[in-house]
Amino acid sequence: MFDHTLLGLSGSLRRDATNRKLLREAARLFGPCSFTEADLNLPLYDGDLEAADGIPASVQTLADQIAAADAVIISTPEYNKGPSGVLKNALDWVSRTAGSPWANKPVAVMSAAAGRAGGERAQMVLRGFMVPFQPCILQGPEVHLANSSNAFDENGHLTSDRYAQTLQTLMEKLRAEIGR
Repeated sequence: MFDHTLLGLSGSLRRDATNRKLLREAARLFGPCSFTEADLNLPLYDGDLEAADGIPASVQTLADQIAAADAVIISTPEYNKGPSGVLKNALDWVSRTAGSPWANKPVAVMSAAAGRAGGERAQMVLRGFMVPFQPCILQGPEVHLANSSNAFDENGHLTSDRYAQTLQTLMEKLRAEIGR
């Protein structure tokens, strides 16, 4: 039996996206836990849809997963100097659910991108998006995985000792934040 539940949100829907790989590596480095990767393939937020049909079941599932998790890790790509629309859409939908699933939730944010900044701008914008939800976002160390398509070995592990150590430290801090 695992002592912690960890939920991962990838801002990329691609099955083999480097942000998904980064989440999985983070969960491995977090240590023994029950890890679930959330499904962000949600309908586009539409107030008329919400008024007619209420909160979609897939959105409620995501909100329930966030509420039930001991901690959440989010990894975003950088699209046009910001987080992906997929991730923003998920945050917008969850904000419409009852309760406050993010409140006081320990959250680690990271990014993986093709560019040399590793998604730093997207991560900064994402942190701003999270402010209304009042989670406990770790302030560092920051993980901005540059040239991400070349950053993992065939087992999905980071090939750079520097990135691996930084991610390890971030996961140690996230584990320590649980239950505070």
